[in-house]
Amino acid sequence: MRGYFWKDSTMRSTFLLIAVGSALAGCQTTDKNDVPASGIAPVNVPVVTSADYVFDAAAPGGALAPGESDRLNGWFQGLGIGYGDSVFVDGGYAPAARAQVSAIAGRYGMLVTAGAPVTAGVVQPGSVRVVVARRRATVPGCPNWRQASQPDWNNKTMPNFGCGVNSNMAAMVADPEDLIHGREGASVSDTRTATRAVEMYRTKPLTGAGALQDVSPKGGK
Repeated sequence: MRGYFWKDSTMRSTFLLIAVGSALAGCQTTDKNDVPASGIAPVNVPVVTSADYVFDAAAPGGALAPGESDRLNGWFQGLGIGYGDSVFVDGGYAPAARAQVSAIAGRYGMLVTAGAPVTAGVVQPGSVRVVVARRRATVPGCPNWRQASQPDWNNKTMPNFGCGVNSNMAAMVADPEDLIHGREGASVSDTRTATRAVEMYRTKPLTGAGALQDVSPKGGK
């Protein structure tokens, strides 16, 4: 009887394991379109938008005509130029008028960049074209909480995945175009520039190093 009971129990356990394994196998999905939603690739990525705004100003001989400086300043103010914008001067008189345009753009903390993007139309003789190239990086659709985090029977990536990191990167990148094609390294390197951050970290006092002892109830001990 003992041997029969042991054999019967072993067979029941075997059948139970087979049944459980079959049930779990039946829960697996075979939809190939579900693979990206179950990986670790970010669901939300930065999207860079591009827009070029042009302003043609009369500049006979390379000097802005009277009243053109005020018009250009009002145009800059209307566009709200600032971080993320690039200012260019195009046309035959661009080298001569660049200093005046730079002085006006400097009121907004902007510098005039060399070269100019391709724009529609031809710059008329005796005038210059000021171009404001605006690049913006955003992560559309964020935040995205349309799906609850639990329960998640298929172990899918949440629709909000990537919103935090990529939104911060899109907001902090100096030139949004770097997110598209990057930037080539210089042929030569300046060691002083490369070590400047490390030197400041080593020589500058830490933030609050002296003030913490003043507010500590134990005298900083």
